[in-house]
Amino acid sequence: MIGLGNLCRGDDGAGLLVARRLAGRVPAGVDVLELDGEPAGLLTAGERVEAAWLVDAADAVRAATPAGTILRFDAGVRPLPAPVFAAASTHAIGLAEALEIARALGRLPEHTVVYAIAGREFGAGDVPCRPVEAAAGTVADAIRVELARYRAASRRIAAARGSWEREARGDASRVQTGQRDGGET
Repeated sequence: MIGLGNLCRGDDGAGLLVARRLAGRVPAGVDVLELDGEPAGLLTAGERVEAAWLVDAADAVRAATPAGTILRFDAGVRPLPAPVFAAASTHAIGLAEALEIARALGRLPEHTVVYAIAGREFGAGDVPCRPVEAAAGTVADAIRVELARYRAASRRIAAARGSWEREARGDASRVQTGQRDGGET
């Protein structure tokens, strides 16, 4: 899980608020990272991971939603919507661009979820507004639930794959010894 943002710029720290709520409250083997909001850092932070959840702030005006609104996107399937993640940033590249570069380089995990929390206070020295703080708790809870579901599904898939592989090895063994369907050939 990667929280993006800058708490010195008010609602821009939404991703960091979520990361701090999740720290120490996720299953073993799940890393919770905080990035200062420079999306280019995602190109290395997401390497060799099976799944990723990212949280960032969105400008409520651009997103055409009230502050504290939670938006969820499956970035593993399609690019992030430009109106929400338009490159109106002080960073060299925005989140949407960083994810598309990662996709082009084959570094974007197939399961990549992006949560955006709409904010309205982004000035230097601002503090996160109440709706954004409340949304951060909601997103943290949602990510914990998604992590649990994802891990359970991954275990079921691994078990099924293991069963299939054992069955395939057994079939190959019977063919090599000349046995089929309980009898000799």
